[in-house]
Amino acid sequence: MKTLKYQSQSVAKLYFIGAIALFVGQIVFGLALGLQYVIGDFAFPYIPFNQARMVHTNLLIVWLLMGFMGSAYYLVPEEAETELHSPKLAIALFWIFLVAGALTIAGYLLVPYAKLAELTGNELLETMGREFLEQPLPTKLGIVVVALGFLYNITMTLLKGRKTSISLVLLMGLWGLALFFLFSFINPHNLVRDKLYWWFVVHLWVEGVWELILGALLAFVLIKTTGVDREVIDKWLYVIIAFALMTGILGTGHHFYFIGLPGYWQWIGSIFSAMEPIPFFMMTVFAFNMVQRRRREHPNQAAVLWAVGTSVMGFLGAGLWGFIHTLSAVNYYTHGTQITAAHGHLAFYGAYVLVVITMISYAMPTLRGRLANSKEAQAAEMWSFWIMTIGMGVMVLALTGAGILQVWLQRLSSTPMGFMATQDQLNFFYWLRLSGGVVFLLGLLTYLASFFIGGEPVTELSQAGGGAGRKTAPAQRA
Repeated sequence: MKTLKYQSQSVAKLYFIGAIALFVGQIVFGLALGLQYVIGDFAFPYIPFNQARMVHTNLLIVWLLMGFMGSAYYLVPEEAETELHSPKLAIALFWIFLVAGALTIAGYLLVPYAKLAELTGNELLETMGREFLEQPLPTKLGIVVVALGFLYNITMTLLKGRKTSISLVLLMGLWGLALFFLFSFINPHNLVRDKLYWWFVVHLWVEGVWELILGALLAFVLIKTTGVDREVIDKWLYVIIAFALMTGILGTGHHFYFIGLPGYWQWIGSIFSAMEPIPFFMMTVFAFNMVQRRRREHPNQAAVLWAVGTSVMGFLGAGLWGFIHTLSAVNYYTHGTQITAAHGHLAFYGAYVLVVITMISYAMPTLRGRLANSKEAQAAEMWSFWIMTIGMGVMVLALTGAGILQVWLQRLSSTPMGFMATQDQLNFFYWLRLSGGVVFLLGLLTYLASFFIGGEPVTELSQAGGGAGRKTAPAQRA
């Protein structure tokens, strides 16, 4: 049975496979970092802590970007009702991106960072040395080239086909992603200006334009799996992204509290950051509402679980865990502690890791010539969701406990301890965090195993009622 509406959607498969491979690498380096917290000389001098951390965070960014690109290559042709503008360009850009990323990671691991900066011409335009933006100048330029080629391909596809709310919101998010990355080339010597532009990349990605991508991907999967009218989902999407942009852009102020900018940012940052959980809560209500109102029982129930999980975990991580330390009076004590790490881990997992896996879970079976994987494979995939989520939960609770104790011992106690002395008191939480990381890796391996589990795949879409006592209705054209 032909499951792909447009043959050029098949280029997404390359991106999805590449993304998952890099995801595995990210988790392996994350476990190495967890071990280095409790066994200080683990893997030293072969993989020092600073190098492992660069690889861990950079792999996170690269594999999520690759997941977004694959999702766009799958979604846009179907939404635009036309073939991709240039499948060959999409394939070429994948290999360029993958090879450039691999060479950059190899550079981090094999060459001292100062030497790497010297070898890659950092003196021509100094852009290296900042967290998350450690990439050498040639890599940054390569990212811009790949992003422009990708956006050209997607935009041209959209221009010649049907325009939908989902594809337009996705395109706006992707263009915003590329434009805000340009601030990574600005690295002023003034530390205040440096941090200002740095947050224009980091914050306005994850709490700005990436939320548009998140909303579009989630809406697409929910339309396909529930059969709810597109008009209903469009209205939810518009409201969610409006709140996300309003709170996310002005919420950048919570990074400006103590870096030398005017004091009014403490008010602006606190007020609008306190509102940032609203779009994520709306996303949770949206997902549950759409599943409740479903007009079809899609055979890919694993994708539905990932979609609902995205909304719930996104609200907890980006919303709740962000809110607990976002007010300036609280952030004064918690800034830069393990509470920040707890929020970062859960927010990235809930909002972006899960939405990319949601898209892969829905699209990959169709890329393999079926509507859904077998019940056995889906069961393993659902188990992987729960195992990974439990593992992440253990990690986040451990980091939260470590952060609370750190704040007390280092910043609130009548006899405050030094940083390293405080770290010695957090060992229990770091071991607990490491155990959560091991559980997470087991969940990821279970997810990988689900791709190879046999059984009878589902090849036909059955029409079914959405809930108890609801009369069966034919699915709308999605």
